[in-house]
Amino acid sequence: MAYGSALAALSDPTRRRVFERLKPGGRAVGEIAKGLPVSRPAVSQHLKVLKEAGLVRETRDGTRRIYEIDPKGLGQLRRWLDQFWDTALDAFRAEVEKDSK
Repeated sequence: MAYGSALAALSDPTRRRVFERLKPGGRAVGEIAKGLPVSRPAVSQHLKVLKEAGLVRETRDGTRRIYEIDPKGLGQLRRWLDQFWDTALDAFRAEVEKDSK
């Protein structure tokens, strides 16, 4: 997974809402779509983009497809974002040390 495709996938507000609905665990499309202002087919398309970006995985339960967050893809995105956090912490540490001298 390239972090760019994950970020692009999450840049759409509806897609982020779909992704956030998977936080508690695996769900079928109908459950995910409930209460969203888009159709079930639209939710399926959003899930397809999230899956292609490596953020969501799909399993079959009989005739239903269950979608859940893919920890591997999310981990790769987090590692990429962590590099910025480390830089920010280093800059903060340097400022604190400068002020304490």
